[in-house]
Amino acid sequence: MPIVSRPEDFNVDDLYVDLRPVLAAPLYLKCEGFNFAGSIKLKAATALVDAAERDGLLSPDSVIVESSSGNLGVALSMIAASRGYRFLCVTDTRCNLTTRRLMEALGSQVHTVVEPSAEGGFLAARLGYVRELCAADSRYVWLNQYTNPSNWMAHYRRTAPAVAQRFPDLDVLFVGAGTTGTLMGCARYLRETRPGVTVVAVDSVGSVSFGGPPAPRMIPGLGAGVRPPLLDESYVDDVVLVPELDTLRACHQLARHGYLFGGSTGTVVSGALRWLAEHRPGVETTAVAISADLGERYLDSVYQPGWVREGYGPDALEEPRPDERLAVSGVAG
Repeated sequence: MPIVSRPEDFNVDDLYVDLRPVLAAPLYLKCEGFNFAGSIKLKAATALVDAAERDGLLSPDSVIVESSSGNLGVALSMIAASRGYRFLCVTDTRCNLTTRRLMEALGSQVHTVVEPSAEGGFLAARLGYVRELCAADSRYVWLNQYTNPSNWMAHYRRTAPAVAQRFPDLDVLFVGAGTTGTLMGCARYLRETRPGVTVVAVDSVGSVSFGGPPAPRMIPGLGAGVRPPLLDESYVDDVVLVPELDTLRACHQLARHGYLFGGSTGTVVSGALRWLAEHRPGVETTAVAISADLGERYLDSVYQPGWVREGYGPDALEEPRPDERLAVSGVAG
């Protein structure tokens, strides 16, 4: 076992779940939740802080500030505590209570935006608050995961090479789209080194990232109310849009087999199953989907029956008929 001197130095990067016994589909799930921050966002957070230190942006008086729906905020809270910085996370009401408490337990401040902007929703409101804060006080240093190339470079250097090394015969990679840092880092690496691999982005219905109409979304992690500046669609071969109802059903199906994953994993798995059924039926395929985090932070939402019924109806977790499955999920090119 490794011995580490800083929490960000530990990350399990080589754990995959073979989902064939669970879902009867040729899909491997890359599990990114086994580190002290509990999610794939540890990689981006480390890269963002490292870059800010190299560029001389951080001083003893600095206060790191970032907009986050949850996981990056936890990762930055952990790194800030480890390296002696102060950190303020700007989030919104969709952030899980457990996640907010984790950040506060690590010594960070959390500001929760309660009103979405008319244009751009909660994300635009969070970004507006961060900009106003930085304009008013020079001590605040915004790492800006939405435009900072260190975000995607973390996955270009670490996540994608790990997948490529483990699966030399990789055919398809499914990546959830939030800031699109993970997506763009993996897509750029594979385009350069494995141009035959199909990269499929998985997004939530209601997200505007790929040009869809905005709609309310209740599960944090994937999707955006503002088009991600990092996104370059020329690197993406296909896009799957997943309704949140399908996200919930995928999460609960995995949980019934002993795997408790986060909401974004349910979205990515649901989208991957849809894409494989439509594009590779009966074809021997090596496919990998990236799981951003585990499910403990979603016990009060995704895995809470009352929350699910209130938001999605009393029959939300009932298995749909085959014809209904076709009606609720779509693939966008």
